[in-house]
Amino acid sequence: MSSLVSGAVNFRDVGGLPAGAGRTREGVLFRSGNLVAVDDDGIDTLRAIGLRRVIDLRDESELAVDPSRLDDLPVEVQHEPLFLGSVASFFARDLSLEQLYIEIADASADRVVAAVRGILVDQPVLVHCTIGKDRTGVTVGIALAAAGVDAEAVVADYARTEGLLPAGRNARVLSAIRALHPENVHAEDLATRSPARAMRALLAHLDGTYGSAAGYLRAHGMTDAEIDRLREVLVE
Repeated sequence: MSSLVSGAVNFRDVGGLPAGAGRTREGVLFRSGNLVAVDDDGIDTLRAIGLRRVIDLRDESELAVDPSRLDDLPVEVQHEPLFLGSVASFFARDLSLEQLYIEIADASADRVVAAVRGILVDQPVLVHCTIGKDRTGVTVGIALAAAGVDAEAVVADYARTEGLLPAGRNARVLSAIRALHPENVHAEDLATRSPARAMRALLAHLDGTYGSAAGYLRAHGMTDAEIDRLREVLVE
């Protein structure tokens, strides 16, 4: 069964990633961009996947403009907005992706933990934001690393996003940012790229500050039992 959902950008299964002697389970954790343009075929695919939970990392203003299309799917939707302040503020401050990801992890730790706990509640589960790059990248990256997925496999899964973003969408977003912030150094990275170095920097920050991604989750309230359960859920 294809995990590509018609109308959803960057939708994929994170199954099959190496995790020590094991691999991540297929059909358990999915990631994507928003679900506003999902069509009838996409709804059929989501139904076939058996999706039970959607963890939406967008803020209220994004939800209002681009509501998810889920029709009558029997899913629980969990909202955990990960940006403190607006999306626009990150462009205004011209943060690098490395700075952005570390800031999301540090400033929104309680919500990252709530999202990872959501993965434990129901599966199959989808984690998504607007394009499935930054907020989704941070959340899924932390969950995978904490479950024992090899660091370079976490990095590679994150880096795949760049090749899955529609060129027309990239051009429109970049043009809009450049119109507002013509001097920005990081606009193209923020809008269109998922370079391996950005995820490596996040994982290095977690290792340096908390000992590991699991240590980060533990420091913000997750129990050893929950982290063990995360490994059981995600890795076979």
